[in-house]
Amino acid sequence: MLLGIDLDPQSLEVAQRNLAPFGERALLVEADFRDLKRVAKEHFFYPVDGILLDLGLSSLQLDRPEGGFSFLHDGPLDMRFSPRQKLTAADLVNGLSQEELASLLKRYGQEPKAKSIARAITLHRPIESSCQLAATVARVVGRGRRLHPATKTFLALRIAVNDELTALEEALPQAVEILAVGGRLAVISFHSLEDRIVKEFMQRESRGCLCPPEVPVCRCGHRRSLQVFTKKPVRPTPEEVERNPRSRSARLRIAARFQSVEQQAHLLYRPNSP
Repeated sequence: MLLGIDLDPQSLEVAQRNLAPFGERALLVEADFRDLKRVAKEHFFYPVDGILLDLGLSSLQLDRPEGGFSFLHDGPLDMRFSPRQKLTAADLVNGLSQEELASLLKRYGQEPKAKSIARAITLHRPIESSCQLAATVARVVGRGRRLHPATKTFLALRIAVNDELTALEEALPQAVEILAVGGRLAVISFHSLEDRIVKEFMQRESRGCLCPPEVPVCRCGHRRSLQVFTKKPVRPTPEEVERNPRSRSARLRIAARFQSVEQQAHLLYRPNSP
């Protein structure tokens, strides 16, 4: 049985067609994965044996001009994963102050020229299309980079519009909660901000007490919940990148729901359990 969750109704339509041969074994739900636990319980999909979080946007979304995600296809400055969301990239580009815009580009895009880009954007407002924004950024950054000069700006705006990092931080603990003992959690991230959140979460949940070393007796009450299988993230091979260039930045981390010796004994010896 498969439970698929996505905010984009068009992506769900494509998935529905692709998974049609599996009939009722594949259930697709339009929702945010920050509501993972609620959706799983509503559909009696609990506990689960494996969870895959494939972060960011899909090639389908990137290649759709009306989504405004790409600087290669002109479209409105939208960048919403779901049409039900209210905030758009245009709202941020044309509504934030120069200082707020620079802070956003620095925080989410790690853009070293954030202040200069923000200044150029405010001087050329209103900016209404993806190509217009990309051209404005390119005039500031120049084209000496391996990546398109607007890559980090578009990334920052997309993350902000969809509140992606907060959603990830909320989804990870829920994923652990609904995993069966021994169940796998796999996360594919595509930039360092996402990967850092996943790495730190898995590291923290693979430890017992989280109290500072100077505290002689545990006061936090934290218990280990994960066993991490990937000390370093799994990266695509050169052959895979050649077949699929968009996979070049992918990073996969995997962990399993941990079962303590005490839990194992409890499950092994409990009498006449159903």
